[in-house]
Amino acid sequence: MNNNENKELVKLSIAALGIVFGDIGTSPLYAIKECFSGEYGLAVSKANVLGVLSLIFWTLIIIVTFKYLTVILKADNNGEGGVIALTALLRSLKLKGKKGIWLVLIGVFAASMLYGDGMITPAISVLSAVEGISSIAPKFSNLVIPITIIILTMLFLFQKRGTAKVGGFFGPIVMIWFSVLGLLGIFHIVKTPEVLMAFIPTYGIKFIITNKIHGFIVLGAIFLVTTGAEALYADMGHFGIKPIKLTWLFFVLPALVLNYFGQGALLLKNPHLAENVFYSLVPKWALIPMVILATIATIIASQAVITGSFSLTKQAIHLGYLPKFKIKHTSASKQGQIYIPFVNYFLMICTILLVLEFKTASHLAAAYGVAVNFTMIVTTILFFVVARNKFKWNMAKALSIVLFLLFVEFAFFGANLSKVSHGAWFPLLIGGIFFTIMTTWHRGRKILAKELHDLALNFDEFMEILKKEEPQRVNGKAIYLSGRDDIVPHAMRQNLKHNKIIHSEVGILNIKIEDIPRVPSFEKVEVIKMDKGLYKIIAHFGYMEEIKMKNILELAFEKNIDFRDEDVSFFLGRENLRLAEKPAMGKFRSNLFIFLSKISMDFSTFANIPVEQIIEIGVGLEI
Repeated sequence: MNNNENKELVKLSIAALGIVFGDIGTSPLYAIKECFSGEYGLAVSKANVLGVLSLIFWTLIIIVTFKYLTVILKADNNGEGGVIALTALLRSLKLKGKKGIWLVLIGVFAASMLYGDGMITPAISVLSAVEGISSIAPKFSNLVIPITIIILTMLFLFQKRGTAKVGGFFGPIVMIWFSVLGLLGIFHIVKTPEVLMAFIPTYGIKFIITNKIHGFIVLGAIFLVTTGAEALYADMGHFGIKPIKLTWLFFVLPALVLNYFGQGALLLKNPHLAENVFYSLVPKWALIPMVILATIATIIASQAVITGSFSLTKQAIHLGYLPKFKIKHTSASKQGQIYIPFVNYFLMICTILLVLEFKTASHLAAAYGVAVNFTMIVTTILFFVVARNKFKWNMAKALSIVLFLLFVEFAFFGANLSKVSHGAWFPLLIGGIFFTIMTTWHRGRKILAKELHDLALNFDEFMEILKKEEPQRVNGKAIYLSGRDDIVPHAMRQNLKHNKIIHSEVGILNIKIEDIPRVPSFEKVEVIKMDKGLYKIIAHFGYMEEIKMKNILELAFEKNIDFRDEDVSFFLGRENLRLAEKPAMGKFRSNLFIFLSKISMDFSTFANIPVEQIIEIGVGLEI
């Protein structure tokens, strides 16, 4: 590896610190605390402390290091990761029968659950950091919630400005954060080195056996150390596998383990500090800067989760599971930096309501886990199918790895289920709402596509009509947007039927979203020349790309047709929906689909078509 490659690797690794590891890096603020106080309330004994630390260490090794970095990162979709990318990869395998449909559905449901995570993570992270005020000045404890709400409000309001300008600061700040975590841990481990015995896995096993049901339920708190583990997979497309692996193995994992063990060492000496164990690691003179640093670190972690929600939404829109929302690109150089106003304000309202309702990080910790745990389980199951059908792993290899991971993850899931009555119902509710919206939209669009197909003509029939009727040809160029490449757009048929005219040159444009992140430019546009001055233009886009009409027409020009004139008219069919006597999806879901259609951004804006060149032709449809 030459010097330039080394520099690029270092640069990517530092950037990955802020985006990929910000979330998991703030878990020390509350994970150990939750095991020995609040809902769980374990007695602070040597056996319990060593048992909890052992379980934390091996959880990080099994779930993060082994599952995600060693196994799951292999399942990339043209370099992109995450549960949506994995679901798209499954769709591209075209599995036969209902098996493929059900697998895609559970993938969509797992993706829906991540919206709940996008609300809880900012709330619990910022609140746990600001609670450090109580350590500095207990009399100001009543300011914790107002300050948290102010910070969260500013964070969400800032989203419209984008993260491009401050993104460069994320990595170095989080590097300082992890360095401080490690140093604090070392300081206390040196004083109580016996805590290092927790590396032996038997301490964790003995802990479960000795504490029985209570010990099993505490797994729900231990699971908090994995917050943000999905980001390792979801963000692989931004940084690549190597920087993520190196950063985790040689910097993040050691810093986290040192800090957790440092907290354990402190508890062995001072059991009464369990309720505020993280800030008790810090010397009194450093408390104020530590609270400030922790708050900045949690803001960065929250930023990563919020932008992750934006990326998830964009992918779901392109794959046909959400209506078209307004998407703003906040960086001229980085395509992935986007802002979706609807999602941003929805997350902001829900996050602030969570803080007002749960009031403490401990109460929020009781709400966290079930949704993310479910997503992890789904990722493991979907990986098994990909490993068998794409990687051609033999059954013994695939099954042994997946069953081991599922055993561990279902153990955590069983423990996390105890949180449902304590607030974990909230992310499940949010996930259920988004799943209903996503499946309703996807199903509704399919029903409408079938209705339009039944009304439409194929091109052979249409060409026969042109030969027989010889409509008046007017000089000029027109492009008709079509949902399919095998039928004549309804807007074109209506225009011919009522106006009896057709332009001298007509492009029939069909935009297809493929189950891959990006389509190379040389494969993006197909042009098929037909008779009577008609051309089929088929544009292919990946589910992570932005559709720009100007780019399509430039690429079509390279195929020897020119529709780049400012006088080109774009004909779009506008669907006027009404409820059928016997609604295709039931009354509730059909009404929901009609509502979603009304709030959906029109295709002309979504595809960046100049508004002054658009002509809309309505078509009435029942759903």
